Amino acid sequence: MTTRKTFLMAGTALLLSAILAPATFAQTSLSLDPNPTDRLHAEKNDAAAALLPADHKWAKDGVISIAVAPWAPPIATYATDATTVVGFDPDVARLVGEVLDVPVEIVPVAWADWPLGLASGKYDAVISNVGVTEERKEKFDFSTYRLGLHGFYVKADSPITAITEPKDIAGLKVITGSGTIQEKIILQWDELNKQAGLAPVEIQYYDDDAAAGLALASGRADTNFNPNSTQAYHAAQTGETKLVGTVSSGWPLPAEVGITTVKGSGLAEPFTAAINDLIETGLYAQLLEQWNLGAEGIDVAKTNPPGLPKP
Repeated sequence: MTTRKTFLMAGTALLLSAILAPATFAQTSLSLDPNPTDRLHAEKNDAAAALLPADHKWAKDGVISIAVAPWAPPIATYATDATTVVGFDPDVARLVGEVLDVPVEIVPVAWADWPLGLASGKYDAVISNVGVTEERKEKFDFSTYRLGLHGFYVKADSPITAITEPKDIAGLKVITGSGTIQEKIILQWDELNKQAGLAPVEIQYYDDDAAAGLALASGRADTNFNPNSTQAYHAAQTGETKLVGTVSSGWPLPAEVGITTVKGSGLAEPFTAAINDLIETGLYAQLLEQWNLGAEGIDVAKTNPPGLPKP
């Protein structure tokens, strides 16, 4: 079993470096094995476990039932056995269960189905890239565990080394998704640049990731600005691209992703305590590194922090 002393200092250093600077990644192989040999394990935290409500009506006796949508690696996908759900989110679920000393049952769901399923008691929690918003907080509680980020990725040999503010994209050819939050951010940045007398952006749209990748590799585009997690996975697998900057998916506001539970169920506080235990022991930083998501790390988990405002 992993102990607190083993990873505390190393984990803190890894997490701070991920938060304070854009990450650069060496090519690695992110395993989709259903039973990886390097699987992380946590010890029970008595104080966190004691926060579990004694009178809670669980979806299934003896386990914490957690819904995960296997939409894309490294967040969540199916393993090589085409049955087991693997990735960062299911690993978070499993580790939270170990901290609370309760077995976890992963329930694969379609992402669009989680609100009704959670509200109706089909499962106890959702760990599936759900962003904290003020509208969602009217029905659900949140325990934050990751930042919601979009990333600027360029060719591995690109002379571009950093994109952190609107002026950095002036005159660039930027790939993004049509009708998305990230497109909205690029359009806002482009407007700010035009007001400052800077060169406009050329926005490019592609129907699939392969076409976008080809445009970037051939030099027809300078950077791809889309959700960080999936691009981080591609960068780790191929070594063809590199991260040069991240932007909150709620720009200019911070955005966080949270474990989602029914409002007032009493589960948010123990889940928040469990995530903070993982941060303290360094297991959280290790898990981020394992899935190439260092840029998305948080320094502390919070229960129901301010969310993105209503539209």
